Amino acid sequence: MSKILYEGKSKIIYEGPDEKSVVMYYKDTATAFDGKKKEELTGKGKLNSEISGIIYNYLTQNGIETHLIKILDDNSELVKRVEVIMVESIVRNVAAGSFSRKYGVPEGTALKNPTTEFSLKDDALGDPMINNSQITALGIATAEELDFMTEQSLKINKLLCDLLEKAGIRLVDYKLEFGRYEGRVILCDEISPDSCRFWDIKTNEKLDKDRFRRDLGNVLGGYENVLGRIKDVK
Repeated sequence: MSKILYEGKSKIIYEGPDEKSVVMYYKDTATAFDGKKKEELTGKGKLNSEISGIIYNYLTQNGIETHLIKILDDNSELVKRVEVIMVESIVRNVAAGSFSRKYGVPEGTALKNPTTEFSLKDDALGDPMINNSQITALGIATAEELDFMTEQSLKINKLLCDLLEKAGIRLVDYKLEFGRYEGRVILCDEISPDSCRFWDIKTNEKLDKDRFRRDLGNVLGGYENVLGRIKDVK
């Protein structure tokens, strides 16, 4: 591997072969609660890389521009070098987690429409929710960029729900990240059980990082279940 440009909780970013690309490496580290809970799960990085690669290729085929250039090996992808916009776009289809706690909605309640919100990418502050006017006031993104991110998030939501329903998976909620590349805002980071809540569509069994957060056991089994199902979707 070449020079490390950045290391986060679940990925390492290395210099790429040219100035327009970097190598994204998926680690086996599982974290929760802003890194307060942490464990090494051998094989998690490979599973997330493969799941995210399948989903990103599907989104690309359906008109979403992403940072993915190509898969390099089990844990590594060559991706476009973006300027990350320091907010996460969160989409919810079903009440769960913090949404249920904040608003007193029983977990598992189907929402009448998808909801969108932004959170600030700052572990030290606990990734707080932040609204559009606060984001523009701080100069993090423009109003036009935020409108585009929301529009893309909802388009991605429709595409993912269509894909996952065929795989027998309920897309509960998830986070997306975007970055600037050659004057355009494009999808970056990952879409995997680390960044999404995936439930079995019939039983509501959790197939995502909640298995780690909530000490449900067999974390990798949940990830393998997701991979096996989406690989079989035509």
